[in-house]
Parts: sequence; structure tokens; C-alpha cells
Amino acid sequence: MKHFLRVVTQFFVFLYCKCLWRGLKFVARKFTGRCELQRICYNNKHGARRTLKIESSLRYSKNELLQSALSVHPDKVEKTIDDIMALKKINPDTNPQLGISLQASLLQIVGYRSLVAEVEKLRREPYDCENPEHEEMLMKLWKELRPDTPLTGRISKQWCEIGFQGSDPKTDFRGMGLLGLHNLLYFAEHDKATALQMLHDSLQPKHNEVNKPEWEQKNLDKAIGYSFAIVGINITDLAYSLLVSGALKTHLYNVAPEMPSLLHFQQTFCYLMQEFHRFWIEEDPSDIMEFNRVRSKFHRRILRQLKNPDMALCPHFSASDLHLVNL
Repeated sequence: MKHFLRVVTQFFVFLYCKCLWRGLKFVARKFTGRCELQRICYNNKHGARRTLKIESSLRYSKNELLQSALSVHPDKVEKTIDDIMALKKINPDTNPQLGISLQASLLQIVGYRSLVAEVEKLRREPYDCENPEHEEMLMKLWKELRPDTPLTGRISKQWCEIGFQGSDPKTDFRGMGLLGLHNLLYFAEHDKATALQMLHDSLQPKHNEVNKPEWEQKNLDKAIGYSFAIVGINITDLAYSLLVSGALKTHLYNVAPEMPSLLHFQQTFCYLMQEFHRFWIEEDPSDIMEFNRVRSKFHRRILRQLKNPDMALCPHFSASDLHLVNL
């Protein structure tokens, strides 16, 4: 019975998409004198509401030119808009704002695709200890997070002080490659005070369970907080999954006037780091073994927020302006 109902539902959805929806579009054009792209641009403000609808309209169009517009090179966007206007028989002189609106949205669409490719390239590039640039970035990360403590050696248990799991951080970058290191370094360099505060908090015990002298006798890897660097790599994975799944389109289309860039992605990472820190405190986990549960719950909350087409996770992001709750 359930299978039958599912088949019937799919049939009516197909019927709606193929017949009824196209009929409604035809009637709307005859009634308003405007094509679907015009109606979207005139009836929706700039941002995710408009761009997501334009993206859907182009993707499901029967016209090859409109479908291919989603994958044009950014340098070809202006010409593509001219071609679309000509196809739809829209006079750019009498509809000047339409061309501007379409161009801004199409730049966001192709920019998002380019950003996914750029982020994926960083994620696939493994950390190479023989690469001087990679090593330099890692050393910078140490200096930003431990400015007053010299590193005794490249292979050292000191790396645990900033939240790596062992003596050589390169093993922790396997899942996210250079993307994890890029994000951690960006956070440490561009919002150093907040990063240092979060690192300090992450190493603290629960004050009601362990007193300070007793805590100082314990090993860093037994902190009841969390491992800062490892969490940073995990949050990088979370941000990456939001980006690749398309969930982050809502946010990026609302904060990037035109093409989303790696900078927007890194700012989003910084925001997610701080929000996770706050969420971790609110959840009050008994120990680090609850990390996956807390992370999954945090992920679901972000996904719910991104379902709102007006959502901008960090509209004018400045990490230092966000209040940070101390453990």
C-alpha cells in the first residue's frame, strides 16, 4: 500500500512539473506580459530568494541556452545575459534593471560553482612535510596560537597544546587536506584574540569537577573541553559538506553581492567555530566522547537555519564583534 501511494504521488508530481506548471507559466506570461525570469527579478529582492529561483528556472528550462547559462565562465556572464535577453525578446533599453539583476544572480550561481571547485582542490591536496609552503603555514599556526612558547621541534608533543592528536599534525589533516590548515590559519591570523580565547577555554576542565592544582597534574589530552585543532578540522568538514550539498547557497547568496569567494567560505568557517564553541557550552557534555552527538545536533541546527531563504549566518562578519562565552 505504501509503495502504491508513493508511485501515485510521484506520478502527480511528474504531471504537475511537466504539464500543469508549464501551463501556469504560459498563462502568467500572457496575463502579465513578462517571462518567468522577469517575474522572478521584479517580485523578489536581491539575494537568495531571487537567485535560487533564477537558478531553478534555468536548470529546468527546455532551452539549451538557458540550461548552459548555469555553467558559463564568469567572463562570459555578461554576453550570456545579452543572449538571454535577446532570446526572451526583452528590450534592454526599456528594462535596464533586469539585465543588472540577472547578471548579479548569474555571477552568484557560477561563482558558487567555482568556489566548490576551489575548496575541493584544497581538500584533495594532502599535507606534504617536504613542501616548504605547507611547513611554513603550519609553523605560522603555531606562532599565532602559542606566540610566547617556542616550538622545540617539528615533531613534538607540544602540538597537543593547540589541539592536535599527536606529535606530528600532518596525520590529522588527512581527511580535509590543506583545507583544514588554511581555515585554522585564517582564523588564527584574522581573529587572533578570539582564537586564543577559544583555545584557552578548550583546554579547561569543568571547574565544578576538577580543581586547578589537580588539573595541572593531568595530561592535556585528557581535557574535558575539546581539542581545538581537531575541532577546527571537524568544523571544516561540516562547512565543506554544507557547501557541496548546496545548503550554504542561502547564506552565500545573501552575503556575496556577486561571486562568492574563498574568503566568504573562511569567514563562514570562523563563524561556525564560534557558534560551535557556544553550542558545546550550552550542551554541557559529560566528556569528549559526546563530541559526535553534539556535532550532529549542531549540524542539524545550522541546516534548519539555512532553510530560511533570508538567512545570512554572518551578514557583516567580524569575529571579534561576536560575544564569546567563556567556560
